[in-house]
Amino acid sequence: MTRRTRQVGEMLREELTDIIRTEVKDPRVGFFTITRVDIGPDLRNATAMVSVLGSEQEREETLEALRSASGYIRRQLKPRLRMRQVPEISFADDRSMEHAQEIASALKQLEQERSANPVVEVIE
Repeated sequence: MTRRTRQVGEMLREELTDIIRTEVKDPRVGFFTITRVDIGPDLRNATAMVSVLGSEQEREETLEALRSASGYIRRQLKPRLRMRQVPEISFADDRSMEHAQEIASALKQLEQERSANPVVEVIE
């Protein structure tokens, strides 16, 4: 990933978050975070990775609402970006935070088990 694509990805992440929070009025959009935006080397396609807090149904509804509003969102991006062409935006589910919590929980449980049953070394 080049410096330019990283910069554009971060700018898109900030603008997408603002547009969705302030201008998209779809009630299906729940509590979300855009964790990152992956953008192609030609800057024509971008995938916004979205983490949604809530049930599986709320996650699916939020992603569906964002996908159905993608044309509107793209039109709202045009005056905000200093780019000749606004990238096509797609939205994808980002479960990395969920996986990180599962790993942290497993490590915590392992630590508790070790504390409860310490290993005793026998020195002969």
